[in-house]
Amino acid sequence: MEKNLAGLTPAPLWQYFEEICGVPRPSKREEKIVAYLRDFFTRHGVEHHVDAVGNIVARKPATRGREDATPLILQAHLDMVCEQDRDGRHDFDRDPIVPVIDGEWVKAAGGTTLGADDGIGVAACMAVLTSSTIQHGPLECLFTVDEESGMTGAFALQPDFLQGKMLLNLDSEDEGELFIGCAGGINTTARLPYNSTPVPPGRFAVQVEVSKLLGGHSGDDINKGRANAIKILARFLWMLNETKNVRVATFEGGDKRNAIPREARAVIVIAGPCREQVITEFQAYASAVKATWIMDPDICLTIDEVEVPARALDEASTRTLLDVLHACPHGVFATSFRVPGLVETSTNLASVKFDEEESITIATSQRSDIDSEKMNIADTVASVFRLAGAHVAYADSYPGWSPDTSSPLSRVMIASHERLFGKTPVVRSIHAGLECGLFLEKYPDMDMVSFGPTLRDVHSPRERVHVGSVERWWKHLVDVLENV
Repeated sequence: MEKNLAGLTPAPLWQYFEEICGVPRPSKREEKIVAYLRDFFTRHGVEHHVDAVGNIVARKPATRGREDATPLILQAHLDMVCEQDRDGRHDFDRDPIVPVIDGEWVKAAGGTTLGADDGIGVAACMAVLTSSTIQHGPLECLFTVDEESGMTGAFALQPDFLQGKMLLNLDSEDEGELFIGCAGGINTTARLPYNSTPVPPGRFAVQVEVSKLLGGHSGDDINKGRANAIKILARFLWMLNETKNVRVATFEGGDKRNAIPREARAVIVIAGPCREQVITEFQAYASAVKATWIMDPDICLTIDEVEVPARALDEASTRTLLDVLHACPHGVFATSFRVPGLVETSTNLASVKFDEEESITIATSQRSDIDSEKMNIADTVASVFRLAGAHVAYADSYPGWSPDTSSPLSRVMIASHERLFGKTPVVRSIHAGLECGLFLEKYPDMDMVSFGPTLRDVHSPRERVHVGSVERWWKHLVDVLENV
């Protein structure tokens, strides 16, 4: 593979990042990256072990004179969110991600996610493990699987797998900030049954589409005023159905639970005489949407006449689907009274998919740094679904990570940052989910901090990592290793 990042520093980190970009690693399908790392560690003489689910721990002895230092763990997850533009043809199970330099940033060519979340963390661990110059105490590097779609690796972690007493999670996205707490999360899924019937004569059909939204991370970007394509589409169809005899033939939108939906489209059939009126109402709605969602400057709404489908949802099923999508909450539910500016609780209406068994799957995810409020918003969403007659299931609940303001590790990191850069880093909690809460369940005395370089628009094809922030973050990491 062509080395597009060869001129960047630190050179080993970027070299390893570019290498792992060539290894497919979708969530729940990390076999190739696990095999790659096992071969890498074998070639470099690094002790390593793999558990039953694919988590890897690699160990490196302390450098001379640091044998009595507190054992430290570096941790990153192996999987990546696989998103691409609608017209993309990237096969995430086979095709390599191609990183390219774009000014001060590195992004992926071809309109896909980059995988810097958390490939940069993985590459940093590899660079530390193979370095002959960094001074450090007893060191472990933990690589977990399936963080993005269920935290399977963290859930399965056994209490005897790790030996370290402090842990640096390398999965944050704002350089110069230290995270000492995070939200917990849960997924709430509805299966909504429907009835379909033949389309009566005298109808015309249109496809309505919402596209080119920014999307983004359903935790870290949920408070940034970004539009949800499903909600925008559902609102127009709901409004149209109030005055027209609309029947939905298909409705598809979104993909990953932890990504704000960027695209949605539906085919609907309508009585023929109101064709011009529908177009006029759509144009007025599109103008209102563009004026409202100013944080999505490229938002695109289109309507095109298409061939009339043979079948569509009946009137009752159409009404139920549009009611439930219009009523389902999305976005920030509550802000924190304890930490000013922090989102406390949120929910993401993530995807809508028609199944072959005459049911519609609606996927959502909820987050909160208060466990009872996490369940409260999940139950609120479930109530909307149940009112519509849907079967509801909860899954993949994981705990939050309560901040420890007296953390010795955070004090070391603050002092290091001040010494290196002449300023105190921001210390805060994050609304995104990290694996640290699950680590605490297995290792209740573990002292943990999360930090990373600056990433933007993760979980979307606009994902990118800031080059200068990686160099500063690396210097900070090396200094912490040398001073713990």
